[in-house]
Amino acid sequence: MHSIYFGPEHHEFRRNVRRFVENEIAPHADQWEQARAIPRQAFRRMGELGFLGVCFPEEYGGAEGDIFMAMALLEELARSRMGGFAAAVAVQQFMAPQHIHKYGSEELKRKYLAGSISGEMVGALGVTEPGAGSDVAAIRAKASRQGDHYLINGAKTFITNGADGHFITLACKTEPGAGARGISLIVVDLDAPGVSCTRRLEKMGWHASDTAELTFEDVRAPLANLVGQENKGFYYIMQAFQLERLACAAMGLGLAQLCLEHAVKYMGERNAFGAPLSNLQALAHRLAELSARQEAARQLTYHAAWLYQNDLPCVAQCSMAKLLACELAKRVADECLQFFGGYGLMEEYPMARLLRDSRLGTIVAGTSEVMREIIARLSFGRADYK
Repeated sequence: MHSIYFGPEHHEFRRNVRRFVENEIAPHADQWEQARAIPRQAFRRMGELGFLGVCFPEEYGGAEGDIFMAMALLEELARSRMGGFAAAVAVQQFMAPQHIHKYGSEELKRKYLAGSISGEMVGALGVTEPGAGSDVAAIRAKASRQGDHYLINGAKTFITNGADGHFITLACKTEPGAGARGISLIVVDLDAPGVSCTRRLEKMGWHASDTAELTFEDVRAPLANLVGQENKGFYYIMQAFQLERLACAAMGLGLAQLCLEHAVKYMGERNAFGAPLSNLQALAHRLAELSARQEAARQLTYHAAWLYQNDLPCVAQCSMAKLLACELAKRVADECLQFFGGYGLMEEYPMARLLRDSRLGTIVAGTSEVMREIIARLSFGRADYK
């Protein structure tokens, strides 16, 4: 693939990731989907290969690659045939440790960031609560100072890696009456006394990734586990959303590309009315339009990534990329399943799982409705996002 954004080193990295995912991960897809879990060895293996520290500094075990190395990785994760695997790895690398990397102390970086990069520690990000999703300012989990510790009480839900992970970067109210200005981020070990996985949540897709409902009852976390400054957590979360949304867009692109490849192969092999399905104009033209829209979403996502990498204003473009790529992945999966006819409904074929997995992308990291609201506010000059 020729591109102004990718050089030979990116293409080589993409080939290495694809080889690993197809040879070492995809063969386990059915087993991990049924188990609703990813073995920790998978994370350690990715750490050994340098796939969990793509954009992080070498001093913590990272590769110091650029955002387009990350885009290549995220797109290729779809070839695991498990949206849940892609999601778990995205959280492990681009969400849970990002705040620690940008704002954490050296002690936190040495323990949790380095542990994430090596795959020895699996991380989660704890923002969403039973009564607060996209409205981050409405979270109710509290952390109060008690001597040299925080005492944490509250609940989180929809937490990827929350059941089987080692730590969580937790959003808490440290000044309850201050709204968004009273939120802090605190790293909490998931095996600490008082942390409970209330239940593993069953989802319509992303089955391989564990998704947990967590409760925190008088959990003690050292003051040193505060990420950055107290009461600055809302600002940190807002800053990180652009990378999270780029990650979701890239995963959507990868899933849509895989759907198109499966459809092209099937339509070339399956005959109807004496000719391959690819000869039927009604189907071929629909696939052509999907391919064109996929390319448009890809270029928008890459442009947004370029803006992000160069520290240029990119909130609108990241929101647009997330909106279009994830909505398109849902459409592509649905229409490609239709090309398979009755076989598309069978679990032995890939399309049923891909359709289920595509549905989650329009909800996580900000729903499509939230993306439209952000874009609308910026379009009408009613917001000043940085």
